[in-house]
Amino acid sequence: MKYETIEIHKEKDVATVFLNRPEVHNAMNEQLMKELTTCFKELSIDKTTRIIILTGKGKSFCAGADLNWMKSMAKYSKEENIKDSRLLLDLYESIYTCPKPVIGRVNGHAFGGGLGLFAVCDITIAVPNCKFAFSEVKLGIIPAVISTYIVRRTGLSIMRRLFITGERFNSEYAKEVGLIDYVVPEDEFDKMVQKYVELLRSSGPKAIAEVKKLVDSCEIMDREKYKEHTVKKISELRVSEEGQEGINAFLEKRKSKWSG
Repeated sequence: MKYETIEIHKEKDVATVFLNRPEVHNAMNEQLMKELTTCFKELSIDKTTRIIILTGKGKSFCAGADLNWMKSMAKYSKEENIKDSRLLLDLYESIYTCPKPVIGRVNGHAFGGGLGLFAVCDITIAVPNCKFAFSEVKLGIIPAVISTYIVRRTGLSIMRRLFITGERFNSEYAKEVGLIDYVVPEDEFDKMVQKYVELLRSSGPKAIAEVKKLVDSCEIMDREKYKEHTVKKISELRVSEEGQEGINAFLEKRKSKWSG
């Protein structure tokens, strides 16, 4: 599929997805949301892709909602707003539930819904001094859809304060509260991203997908049911083709087939 608001660069088994609206700081509109959702759904089933990097073109990661899009939304009915908000939810879910590991390469500022785009990534790496804010309250609205994903990283008390104040904070504070995993100087930024690409390449692709499912199950399952689920899951994977290859490679002191 040909995209207009995003770009995909493929190198071996790594797909880098760029938000490509630098003239508006990669702000999200309906087209970008639909294209990015479609992109992640396609990459999820693409057998040649093992790792995905999400980043922005230009100086910003994502400025949140596009102003022109917001103007049009101001005239929407409640039903139209529900449909529009579901587009955003579908986008976040397409990234969060992607079976491939997703690295958020946070190259610049992010506001509002833009923070949700890296909160749904598995690993987040940012350059110093990025500016972030959940600025929705300044417009008399709330960061509702992204809250599911933000709370998983920050916890309730921090999320509550940042949501009700709309205050600005930087990369370093984002790391402190768990929104960002690493803050790395610009001259070491891509080296750190590549470090995690290599770490992920050394892990079994199916095992990574199963880990992501397992973490999700832990959140939604009854405790006793989850414990039984873990027993069955590890048993399944030990006898699976990938599990057998990984165990044998370790015992034989060689690289596994997926490590190259």
